[in-house]
Amino acid sequence: MSIIPIIDLSDPQGPRAVADAIGRTCRETGFFLITGHGANPEIVQRGWQAARAYFDRPVEEKLTAVMPYPGYPYGYSPVKGETLAASLGEAKPADLKETFSFGPSAFQRLDHKPGDDAEAFVFSANPWPIGGDEFRLATQAYYREMSALSGRIMHFFALALDLDETYFDKFIDAEASALRLLNYPDLTEDPVPGQLRAGVHSDYGSITILMQEDAPGGLEVKGLDGEWHRVPAIPDSFVINIGDLMQRWTNDQWKSTLHRVTIPPRNIGRSARRQSMAFFHQPNWDAEIACIPTCVKPGETAKYPPVGSGEYLASKFRSTVVKA
Repeated sequence: MSIIPIIDLSDPQGPRAVADAIGRTCRETGFFLITGHGANPEIVQRGWQAARAYFDRPVEEKLTAVMPYPGYPYGYSPVKGETLAASLGEAKPADLKETFSFGPSAFQRLDHKPGDDAEAFVFSANPWPIGGDEFRLATQAYYREMSALSGRIMHFFALALDLDETYFDKFIDAEASALRLLNYPDLTEDPVPGQLRAGVHSDYGSITILMQEDAPGGLEVKGLDGEWHRVPAIPDSFVINIGDLMQRWTNDQWKSTLHRVTIPPRNIGRSARRQSMAFFHQPNWDAEIACIPTCVKPGETAKYPPVGSGEYLASKFRSTVVKA
């Protein structure tokens, strides 16, 4: 049995029952699967197919959208272009994955001027590959669909934390979220000791919404027992986990859990290629993230000082850059 519960957002028992189920798992592992989520299946499928087609393109075409320099937040990053374990301060080999990412500047007013370095980083320009607009339009539509789903989930989060359902709305009405498409290709060489498809890490923001396929060498979560547990791939579901900022926001009542993507077994007689799409929901870049009032018991104080959403995100992302 998986330690990752499946929560139906359309549960006939109503929003309170859904919120209670979410609250329980966020206090324990911070990971759950959702069904009944209401995401448009056609938009989801078009986004998935567009990502697959992009990663199938010749590397020369993918590199037309390469990140302009190491540490840039958006664009194409080739295999071994990132080390996620570095976000925890660990020196590990580079990850065996390739990615394409874009952020909120794809939807931003052109006349907007960043107020500081953190905002300039989060709203950096998005490189796009050559070959027409189909890829851009399909993935941007997927981004919007995940943004809407994030808003619905944040309503359940508010209820789970004994807040008004709309408590988080003012923090996410100009969100700084990003979409990352990930491809874990078949291995062509033996990994070096300690190398993973995606190194051990926790996510940085409020919520991650992950679409994944059932393939060897998949996602694993570190449980309360200290062991690694596989996250199942269930059709028509999304994997949800909370990030470091949400753990901080809840005064550590909710858990931003360590996870990784493992190396598949060799010689399994079939392809071990794996694709996923991760929507990293991030509050407004200028939102002040301070301890939620209902997360401090009488006589307690907040464990963390307030922090800016964009400043926090920028510092975490830059720590993962592979140093030449």
